Amino acid sequence: MKKPHAVLSALALLLATSSALAAGLDTREAQIVAHVKRLTPDALKLLERSVLVNSGTLNPAGVREVGALFGSEFEALGFKTRWVEMPAEMKRAGHLVAERTGNQGKRVLLIGHLDTVFEKDSPVPPWAADGKRVRGQGVSDMKGGDVIILLALRALNEAGALQGTTVRAVFTGDEERVGSPAEVARAALIDAAKQSDVALAFEGAAKDEQGRDTATVGRRASSTWHLNVTARTGHSAGVFGRDGYGALYEAARVLNAFREQLIEPDLTFNAATVVAGTSAKWDDGESQGQAFGKTNVIPRDAQVRGDLRYLSEAQGSRARERMQAIVEQALPGTRSRISFHESYPPMAPTPGNLKVLEAYSAASADAGMGSVVAFPPGQRGAGDVQFVAPIVDSLDGLGAAGGGAHTPDEWLDVSSIERGAIRAALLIYRLTR
Repeated sequence: MKKPHAVLSALALLLATSSALAAGLDTREAQIVAHVKRLTPDALKLLERSVLVNSGTLNPAGVREVGALFGSEFEALGFKTRWVEMPAEMKRAGHLVAERTGNQGKRVLLIGHLDTVFEKDSPVPPWAADGKRVRGQGVSDMKGGDVIILLALRALNEAGALQGTTVRAVFTGDEERVGSPAEVARAALIDAAKQSDVALAFEGAAKDEQGRDTATVGRRASSTWHLNVTARTGHSAGVFGRDGYGALYEAARVLNAFREQLIEPDLTFNAATVVAGTSAKWDDGESQGQAFGKTNVIPRDAQVRGDLRYLSEAQGSRARERMQAIVEQALPGTRSRISFHESYPPMAPTPGNLKVLEAYSAASADAGMGSVVAFPPGQRGAGDVQFVAPIVDSLDGLGAAGGGAHTPDEWLDVSSIERGAIRAALLIYRLTR
């Protein structure tokens, strides 16, 4: 005779399956949804275990511990796992790679990250729950997304839907502060993308201004620029005359020209710091500078640091060319130079990305959760998916819903774990048929 709890579990599964069938899913898809609902409580326990481990980017031991926790979950689902070490001088923990291969359907890459912005000395409480919301270190950015991946895969496995598929997962250990050089730090992720047809990333879910559920088809590049100005110095009485305008006026000219001449949709060029004087120094490692000068001396040196964000390579190239042209129009007695460094390439909203969104939205609607629309690309920050978007069709923002990311008030909507896993599981199932 079956035990009472087993009977209740079977009955709950049957009811959940019947409900999913009524929503417009086939029998296997309905089973997948039912398994997600049954397994969600265990997923929430896994989320708590992961959040209770501090895994700030600069805490390699903590990042590895979370990687081992999630790695064992992948192995239980038949994935082969490996840890990709980074060179010691990068001071990064490395990455978790999990994969299983087959010859059925599209090859899917799932992207998460193990690290958070909260380092070991963070005052943020590691875990606080009230039944509807959870607060904690990295709970929504992005351990909630990692758990959604594992919950979706577990449901697929329970339904026998992983057999014959090719699914890879890369959980990076330094998304919040990418190790340098980036080509080394992201080699494993890019290699996985080259062996995949579709990439799905699980940064936090968001709603648009109309309150609709969204996914991300485009993210702007994240790059930096450095303006270096040198000028003739001398007594302040000679400014605007034979001694020229000085470094500060030249820096101000350049920045104002940027503001007036570069404005276009999805392009920003923030001027973050200015250090200027008779002498000026800036330390990129410490993000701080030092200057010396007197009011009666024309400043000789100025250094400006800023970031540049753009949605396509064409837009980025156009912006850099215009910035360079402005810099070259130096005031008398001054000389300006500008240099650029790209951290994250752009993820343009390509037709392929929009097609993946269409499939994701259809899965959501068929499960009775409504359609999903594209999040405005210009409003999203940088993420790991941008390193693979030039290689494969990609979609991001499939993770947990919440708010306050990167702040002591970071929180997660508990119900979004089940909701996100249902959508992800159905999308993966349909892609791999």
